[in-house]
Amino acid sequence: MKKYLISMCCLLPMAVSANLREYNASVENSEWTLGEQTRLICELKHPIPGYGIASFVTEASKQLNLEFVLDMLRLPNRYDTATVYSVAPKWMPGVAQKTIGKMNLRKQYDGDLPSESAWEMLTELEKGFWPTIHYQDWNNRYDSVAVALNSSNFEPSYLAFSHCVTNLLPYSFEDIAYTVLSYKKSSVDLTNYSKRRLDMIGDYLKEDIALELVLLDGYSDSYGGSWNNLQLSIRRANEIRDYFAAQGVDTARIEVTGHGEKRHVSPNDNELSRAKNRRVIIQLAKL
Repeated sequence: MKKYLISMCCLLPMAVSANLREYNASVENSEWTLGEQTRLICELKHPIPGYGIASFVTEASKQLNLEFVLDMLRLPNRYDTATVYSVAPKWMPGVAQKTIGKMNLRKQYDGDLPSESAWEMLTELEKGFWPTIHYQDWNNRYDSVAVALNSSNFEPSYLAFSHCVTNLLPYSFEDIAYTVLSYKKSSVDLTNYSKRRLDMIGDYLKEDIALELVLLDGYSDSYGGSWNNLQLSIRRANEIRDYFAAQGVDTARIEVTGHGEKRHVSPNDNELSRAKNRRVIIQLAKL
């Protein structure tokens, strides 16, 4: 249902207010719901009747991140720019609007905003304001459009969204997609650092096991016989394969190769250098 906001018309630029089409949920029907909730992604969604869905999305990463996405029923048919305001609802008379930022509108793409503007939108919603995207209509040269996010009923879902963000893994798929595990001398025992690294990968795989391919390449130093070292490198890679299988990864997607003493990355003339050659390289790929 499209609803016209009397107060907003007064706050947006006067040159276009006479032909302003506005989209927003009514106070009674304003919904804020949680979309995906895992340790990899958190999503907060707000339907805008007659227009589309506004979403705030953050993903597991070393850095806190957030993106605002405006999923439109009718996508832009040209490149343009929208202005994002923080507008006071009608029950806050006399409060001036504030400019949050600019949104680039790309032909046949949803609108989106980067982290800084997205976080500002959330804080304005938390205070009861209505972030509003304003632009010249691309289908009618006489009209402009205002798309508002209604802050009614925002707080409970926002609190749940914040808890989800707190629980996100502090690393992304790219951070673990290429990993080198190191081993103790003449054994399949990982070093303490590599154990922690493998645990990180395991925690990730518990949330996302949709891997297209896992490559495991085992290596050894040159201490001992070459045949024994080849078998040892295979055992090391096979144990990692079994670990991934226990996390739910389809073994048909895992390729294991033992290289033994081949392809050293460091000389073998002292213990410190040899330790760098005792390794399994993990390469993960996903669709």
